Amino acid sequence: MSREEREALMLSEAGAVFAARGYTAASMDEIADRVGVSKPMVYSYFGSKEQLYFAYIEDAGRDLLAGIVDAERGERDRSPEERLRAGTRAFFAFVDDHRDGFSVLYSEMAASGGPFRREVNATRRQIVELVGALFERVAVRNDVDPSSFGGVEPLANAYVGAGESLANWGLEHPEDSVDHLTDRLMTIAWRGLSDVLSGHATAGATDE
Repeated sequence: MSREEREALMLSEAGAVFAARGYTAASMDEIADRVGVSKPMVYSYFGSKEQLYFAYIEDAGRDLLAGIVDAERGERDRSPEERLRAGTRAFFAFVDDHRDGFSVLYSEMAASGGPFRREVNATRRQIVELVGALFERVAVRNDVDPSSFGGVEPLANAYVGAGESLANWGLEHPEDSVDHLTDRLMTIAWRGLSDVLSGHATAGATDE
C-alpha cells in the first residue's frame, strides 16, 4: 500500500470513529486497529489526534464543496433554479455517500465555541455565497433590487440551514433517497424564497 493509500485509509477509519464516538472519546488505538497499523504509525502520519481530526474535517469539507461546485458549474448554461437543484442534489449525494463525514462536520457546526468550528464554517460560508449568487441572479432577472428585502445573504443562510437540518434528518432515515430529499428542500424552502426573489413577497413583512 502506498503512503497516499494508507493515509486515505487512516482518514476514512478515523472518520468512522470520530462520527461514532466524538472527538474527545475517540481512541487513536481504535483507529490504528481499524487500519491495521501501529499507533505510532498513525502519529507519524498526522502528529496528533487533533491534527488527524483537523485533516479529516478539511478533507470532508473539501470534497463536499467540490461536489456542489462541480454540479452547479455543470448546469452553468441553465437557469439559476436548475443550477440550485443540481448543487442541492450534490449536497445530499455527499451526505448519502459520506455519512461519517457529514456527521462530523454537522457536529462541529452545532458545537458552539468548538475548536474546529472555524474551519467548518469557512466551508459553509463558501456554500452560502454560492447559493446567494444564484439567488441574486433570480432577483436581477425579475428586476428586483436585493436590498429591497434585506439582501440575499440571510435567505441563502436560511436555505443552507434548512438543507443541513434535512440532511441530518436523512441520516436517521436512510430509506429516503437523494432525489426525494432534494425535492423536499426545493419544494419547502425554494417556493417561499422564490416569491421574495421575484418581488411577489417581502422578507420580514408583517400584516398590518
